[in-house]
Amino acid sequence: MKKIVASAKTIEEAVRKGLAQLQVTEDRVQITVLEQPSKGLFGLIGTKEAKVELEVKPDPAGEAELFLREVARTMGLSVEIDRQVTRDGLHLALTGGDDLGMMIGRRGQTLDALQYLANIVANRYSDSHLRIVLDAENFRERRRKTLEDLSDRLANRVIRTRKEVVLEPMSPHERKVIHSQLQNHPKVKTFSKGDEPNRRVVITMKS
Repeated sequence: MKKIVASAKTIEEAVRKGLAQLQVTEDRVQITVLEQPSKGLFGLIGTKEAKVELEVKPDPAGEAELFLREVARTMGLSVEIDRQVTRDGLHLALTGGDDLGMMIGRRGQTLDALQYLANIVANRYSDSHLRIVLDAENFRERRRKTLEDLSDRLANRVIRTRKEVVLEPMSPHERKVIHSQLQNHPKVKTFSKGDEPNRRVVITMKS
């Protein structure tokens, strides 16, 4: 973390001087007063300036990005990270070569694990809760479309056979996609059963 000491006639002036030097706003630094200003003999001789220490606070999103880059480097990958604020939180999108699939894993399991860890890293440095959504090569959107198509196909099977369908275990996010896709379906309904990490979606006929 970057740290400097600034001096001036007043504490406020020393802080402004330090902020200008660091080129950051006051909310991005931790300020410690090292010395109060004082006047010397007869207010003229030996005047002592105020001295403050400014330490730049870590950027939570930046720390999460550093973590992800380090993981990628360990895996022998080079990634670019695009940062975007969305209504779901802070969206970090990874792009890279063909080997980026290593960071996605089977059905996105590695990506989910990295997202979980990135959230832990970021919130270690954040004063308020920060939600990070991690994606790679637009996997989340492609997976969402796949799950929506699967939901529709299985709903039709339930209607045709009159038998409920139990899906494979899924993450909470993926189960939510299934529930959302079929929540307004006129003939079938969904619910979840089982315990994490083996919780499954069930599609069955409405009574």
